[in-house]
Amino acid sequence: MSSIQRFDVGARLSEMAVHNGVAYLAGQVPEDPTQDITSQTAQVLAAIDKLLARAGSDKSKILMAQIFITDLADFPGMNKAWDAWVAAGNAPPRATVVAQLARPEWKVEIVVKAAV
Repeated sequence: MSSIQRFDVGARLSEMAVHNGVAYLAGQVPEDPTQDITSQTAQVLAAIDKLLARAGSDKSKILMAQIFITDLADFPGMNKAWDAWVAAGNAPPRATVVAQLARPEWKVEIVVKAAV
């Protein structure tokens, strides 16, 4: 049985867990929620890059992405940041859902699973 490695463990959640060669990230949200959807998405994607690097992975190894946005009108702006970031030739399976997020100032939250 493989061990589970957890990163940035808090009382409520870990930012990432790695098990059997897969990194599972918690939902990543923007650090500066005063920005527009494109900037918030870019912030979230940068946070994902940092976590994946800590696990020995990167965006080209993402197995699945789940994107939550608060307003369907923000879909094009989110896609602008995503398209600039996603690894060419390695676009992962993805779902985008309109949802109410835990804080009203957040416009986007992204969850990914990636191979390590």
